[in-house]
Amino acid sequence: MAFKKVFTFLTAASLLVAPAHQAAAQDGFVGGIIGGIIGGAIANDQRRRTTQQTVRRTVPGATSAQREQNRGVQTALNLFGFNVGTPDGSIGPRSRAGISQYQAFLGYAATGQITDIERNILTTAHQRAIMGGPIVSQTISTHPQGMRGMLLLQRDEMMGHSPARSAGNYGLPAEVAAAVDEIARSSDPTASQLVERSGFIQLADINSDGRTDYILDTSVTGSAFWCNAQACTVRVFASTPDGYARNDFQAFNATPAMFTCQRGDCSMSGAINAPATVAVAAPVAPSGGAVTLPVASAQPVVSNPGAATSPAMPNFFGGAAAAPSLASHCNRTSLATTNNGGYTTVANLTDPRLALSEQFCLARTYAIAEGEELAQQVPGVTPQQISAQCDAFGPSLKPFAAAMSLQEPADVLRDVSDFALQTGMSPAQLSGTAKICLSAGYRGDNMDVAIGSGLLLVALGEPVYAELMGHHLAQGFGANTRLDLAKIWFSTGLGSGQRAVYAAGQPDRDALIHQAVLALDGGAMPPVPLTPVAPAVPVFNLIPAQ
Repeated sequence: MAFKKVFTFLTAASLLVAPAHQAAAQDGFVGGIIGGIIGGAIANDQRRRTTQQTVRRTVPGATSAQREQNRGVQTALNLFGFNVGTPDGSIGPRSRAGISQYQAFLGYAATGQITDIERNILTTAHQRAIMGGPIVSQTISTHPQGMRGMLLLQRDEMMGHSPARSAGNYGLPAEVAAAVDEIARSSDPTASQLVERSGFIQLADINSDGRTDYILDTSVTGSAFWCNAQACTVRVFASTPDGYARNDFQAFNATPAMFTCQRGDCSMSGAINAPATVAVAAPVAPSGGAVTLPVASAQPVVSNPGAATSPAMPNFFGGAAAAPSLASHCNRTSLATTNNGGYTTVANLTDPRLALSEQFCLARTYAIAEGEELAQQVPGVTPQQISAQCDAFGPSLKPFAAAMSLQEPADVLRDVSDFALQTGMSPAQLSGTAKICLSAGYRGDNMDVAIGSGLLLVALGEPVYAELMGHHLAQGFGANTRLDLAKIWFSTGLGSGQRAVYAAGQPDRDALIHQAVLALDGGAMPPVPLTPVAPAVPVFNLIPAQ
C-alpha cells in the first residue's frame, strides 16, 4: 500500500514539472495508468461486495394439493389396517411407519417413502373398496387377508396379472356362480333373484382353513326339479388352494353344522340327511289309464297318530327354529351393496335396514381380520384348534348372550365382569383371547361365541365393541330384536371417544348409524354411558410380532 501511494505521488509530480510536449505525448500512457487504477479499485470493491453477500434460500412448504394427496394416502392406510392416526396431510413418523408396513405387505422395500406406483395401488384399491362391486365383494369374503386382499388384487392387476373373472358372478367365486346359473335354469326365479332369496346361500368356514365356504340349498327355489319327497339337492363348495371343490348332497333344512369338510372333501352327518338320493316309487296305474304322478315336495309330512281317538291342538313351533345365519345375511347384503353401486352414505340414506346391515357386516369383516392377525401370534396352535377351543367356550358365554336381550346393558356387563374376574387371566390376556374368539365366532357363524366375546371386550374397558351388540339387537342375530336396548349399546360404542376399530376411513360412519337407527325407531339416541369393570376361557399367549 505504501508503494502505491509513493508511485501515485511521483506520477502526479512528474505531470506538474514535465514540458508541455511531453505531457501531450504521454496523455495516452497516463490515461491508461489512471484507468487501470480506477478499474482495479472498482474490481476490488466488487470482489469485496461479492464475498460479503449472504445467500438465502427459502424452502417452500407443502402445497395444498400435496397435503390433500397425503391425506388420501393416510385415509387409505387406515382403511386397510395400517393405522396412521387422523389423516392430516402431514407425513410424520407414524405415517412413515404405516407406509413401511404397507410396503412390506406388498413385498416392496419398506423405506417409509411411498413411490408413485405404490401410491396408485393404495389409493385405487381404497376407492374400489369404498365403491364396492362384485370383485370387491368376492375378494373381501374369500381372500385369506380379507379387506387387505384388495391391495394384492390391485397390485396384481396393475402388474398385468389379473385373475380370471366370471361374467355376472354376483359377488361369488366362479365355481359357485356357475352353480347358481345352473340351478336358476331349472327354476322360476332368475339367478339374481335366487342369490337374494333368504336361505339359498349360506356361508361358513366348514373346513377351518380361514376362508369362506358356500352352501347352496335348492329347497328355497320352489322348483320340484331339485327335490324329491323327502329332501332337496344341497351343494357344498369347500375352499382349496386351487379354487372351490363341489360336493352334492340330499338334505332337508340344511345348515353348516350338518357338514364336515377336510380341504375339498365333505361329508354329511346324520342318517336322515344321508347323501344318497332317495328313490320314490311311482304308483301303479290302472290298465289302459294314464299314470298320475304326485308333484315332488321337500315339505315334511305331518302325521297325527292320535287323531282317531281324540283331537289335539297342533304345535307347529315345538321344534327348535333354525337361527338366522349372519354369514348368509352379510353375503346378501354385499350383493345388494354391489347392485346399488356402493355403500349407503348419510347423503343417500333411504333404506335404514340396509344401511345398518352394511355397517354390521363391514364391522364383522374387520373383527374377523383383527382376530386372525392376533391368532398368528399364538405359537403351536392351528386355526382349527383355536376354533375348537372358542366353540367350547360358547356354552359358558351363552347365558350372557341371552341376558343381553332381556336386561339393561349395565346389568349384563356387571355379570360379565364377575365372570371375567373368575377366569384368573390378566386383562391383556383376556382381551387378546376375546378378540380371537370374536373372530372365530363370526367366521363360524357361532353367535354365542361372538356376542360373549364382544361383551367381554366391553367389560374390559373397550366400549367401541358395544357397537356390535347394538347391531345384534337391532337386527336379531343371536339375540331378540330389541331396538330400545340396541340404542343404548350404539350410544356407548359410537360415543366412547376411543379410536375407531372399524372402517376408520369413513368419516360419516357414526352419523350414518345414528340416523339409520333413528329412522327405524323414530326416537332419540340416549346418551347413556356404560361403566365397564376391568377384567370357561381359552388362554392364548400372544407373542408380539417381530
